[in-house]
Amino acid sequence: MTMSVLAPPTAFAAARPDPVQQGLNALVSTDGLPAALASVKDRDGRTRTYTAGVGDLATGSKVPRDGQVRIGSNTKTFTAVVVLQLVGEGKIGLDTSVDTYLPGLVRGKGIDGSRITVRHLLQHTSGLPNYVTYLGDDVRRYEPRDLLDIALQHEAVADPGEKWEYSNTNYVLAGLIIEKLTGRPLAEEMDQRIIKRLGLRHTYFPAPGDVTIREPHPKGYYQDAPGAPLRDATELDPSWGWAAGQMISTNSDLNRFFTELLTGDLLAPAQLAQMRTTVPAGFPFRSGAGYGLGLVSTPLSCGGVYWGHGGSTTGYETRGGVTLDGRAAKSRAAKSRAVNVAVTIQPTDKTAMERVERVVDAALCR
Repeated sequence: MTMSVLAPPTAFAAARPDPVQQGLNALVSTDGLPAALASVKDRDGRTRTYTAGVGDLATGSKVPRDGQVRIGSNTKTFTAVVVLQLVGEGKIGLDTSVDTYLPGLVRGKGIDGSRITVRHLLQHTSGLPNYVTYLGDDVRRYEPRDLLDIALQHEAVADPGEKWEYSNTNYVLAGLIIEKLTGRPLAEEMDQRIIKRLGLRHTYFPAPGDVTIREPHPKGYYQDAPGAPLRDATELDPSWGWAAGQMISTNSDLNRFFTELLTGDLLAPAQLAQMRTTVPAGFPFRSGAGYGLGLVSTPLSCGGVYWGHGGSTTGYETRGGVTLDGRAAKSRAAKSRAVNVAVTIQPTDKTAMERVERVVDAALCR
């Protein structure tokens, strides 16, 4: 009789390459990105963090594990949550006009705030021009009304409700509505309603004039043109993003935020259902993506979708989200998977951006 010898299961596990680490390594070695970070939460609630590259090109220092980064348009989801909480409190109507809350403020070429609803803002179907297109290289501190004024100098891109087109202007207006109805700064509302409520200890909305990143972080970089030298863009005034893109966080805090949001810890079922009701989205999202109210559904290669947003801002790019299993709310929190990936430059190469998204897909489809 012959006997076969079986290797312990752990030996096979140890030998199996980790697709997340492989993906981050490729972003650095193949695509030339300075650093890449990721945090992955599995179905059992265990979190693993990853790094690749260097945190500072000048010194060669290590990438801080789960370091803070500027999260760009993930800020939109925070803003949308506050608006939807106010909807649940009866203070805002999704299908009420912007003029109801900000009388006479939204006027321009083909632009009339009495025809634009709060839903149009959150869903990017308002037709408002995107002020970011017209900022140029004017790096300075902006007030929210400055950003709105820039947008209103330009013609509407469509009639309200006619088409989906991404515009940061929508979320500046959403932030102004929040401040008008609560009588408090947007940052305070986010802090009380979301950040402290969920215990997001590494997430904050920078104060006016604060150009730094508070906690350990990899430096962020930018290029004037493809092939140009990398320049340090870590410290900058993020006020050009405001309610559309000003926040700072970590990958693991973003995982917690999106998980708690999707499992019902921030919104009542009626408002969460509205948030998850999508229309087909285009650039800057992947083919097949749907945009809800500050929340994006993205198809997975293994079937189904994940829910998140993503962010692009000077020095940093982030992608990630949550996929849920099970039907009962309590079980969903335990069985959800979550991943967020950050890189320390905005990739200008489409292939590099696709590779970032493949890391997210690989983590959620494992």
